[in-house]
Amino acid sequence: MSRSSTGSPSSAPETDRGWAWMVLLASVIVMALTLPFASIFGIFFVELQEEFQATNSETSWVPSIMTAVLHAGGPLCSILVEHWGCRITVMIGGILSGVGMAASSFCQSIGQLYFTAGFVTGLGFCFSFQPAVTILGHYFIRWRALANALASTGTAIGIAILPLLSQFLLNRVGWRGSFLIFGGILLNSCVCGAMMRPIQTRHTSKRTSTKDTELENLESSNTTQTSKSETKSKAKKFFKMIQKYIAFDLFCKNKRYRIYTLGLTWMFLGFVVPLVYIVPYAVSNGTQQDKAALLLTTLGIINIIVRPLAGMISVIELLKGRTIYLFSVALMVNGLSNCICGISAEWPVLMSYCIVFAISMSFIGSILFQVLMEIVEMRRFPSALGLLTTMKSGTILIGPPLAGLLVDTTGQYKYVFFAATAVVCSAALFIGLGSYMLERKESERKIQNSLPSHSEETQHVETSPEKNPAGPSNQEMDA
Repeated sequence: MSRSSTGSPSSAPETDRGWAWMVLLASVIVMALTLPFASIFGIFFVELQEEFQATNSETSWVPSIMTAVLHAGGPLCSILVEHWGCRITVMIGGILSGVGMAASSFCQSIGQLYFTAGFVTGLGFCFSFQPAVTILGHYFIRWRALANALASTGTAIGIAILPLLSQFLLNRVGWRGSFLIFGGILLNSCVCGAMMRPIQTRHTSKRTSTKDTELENLESSNTTQTSKSETKSKAKKFFKMIQKYIAFDLFCKNKRYRIYTLGLTWMFLGFVVPLVYIVPYAVSNGTQQDKAALLLTTLGIINIIVRPLAGMISVIELLKGRTIYLFSVALMVNGLSNCICGISAEWPVLMSYCIVFAISMSFIGSILFQVLMEIVEMRRFPSALGLLTTMKSGTILIGPPLAGLLVDTTGQYKYVFFAATAVVCSAALFIGLGSYMLERKESERKIQNSLPSHSEETQHVETSPEKNPAGPSNQEMDA
């Protein structure tokens, strides 16, 4: 028996006011604690290498596994939300992430860190992040766009604060003490989840009871069927469940969605790499650890400022239905900015790089889901997002370790940023040019389809004047 996480927002008295804003605050905190958390491993990168005598590639698997599990667990999280609701799912995620980071402080090998900090903490982040976004759609109707924009600033706040906090804790208590303290901090997601109380309405209870009745009738009817038909019905239910959370059919039929999904999957192979290696790159070239941490903080502060502006720019009338081209331009700028970092490791150059990277990153983060909403119908958006997050989790997983292997082979970090440039820029070209060519083919097809009907109308107009005069002349002859 499934539990309704929220009621119908149209009939709920708590939407857009009162407790809804407290739920928004809880979502902002969850965003700050989950999505940007993997970037702090750049602060602990050197210490983890020295502690476990690990290579760059081996060490980079920790944030890679964490981020990949965060995205790949989306379908599983959707099932938990459907059965237990957003509140319980977020609290489960808070417990998992807190226990995972606390257990990481006792690890004696890099492999143990893969499981505790990578898998357990990443799965907890997944269970906390997705319901925190979902609950806003139930609590906000009129101010939904504003609520989503404010919630996304939580990621930027986390990027701005967590690196400084990590550096402070590292200087005071070391990496083990820092991980233990972060485990306690992440347990605050449980408090945030407790604030996300479900919206219950009469309409919801009636709809739920109707669903339960239908399920009972379906179960009773299945008992009279043969075993062969039961097997077929179970198989159909299984494939329907997969299609509900992962849109394989949409990937095969919708060319726009296919281009966007493949482009984003390839993009994430290099997009997250600079966030992991910018601090080690700066430290290896003589920058002090405290000063290097300010680079990530700069990224976060600029994201806080630019993300709302990017959201406002993306909704202007000129870009209506063409947001994917703005996304491609921002992606191209983001990729090219990595060349700035690869050319020189001087402090002014690194700071300039972070500013350009952060501005382009703000546009990408603000309109990534908006572009997807323009490509697919809203009723298929959850399943389309489920497939997208599952696919990109693979490249997120292998991106930083491949970059670490490149550092281990060449002995220089700058080649990592050049590789990121090639990957991100090629993804921008694929999405932008692929969408343009598809749009052009569709417009040409529409023109060709309209030509036959136009010629038939012309022929009808030409033949009709001949018939009209013929009528009276025949009548006159009869007369």
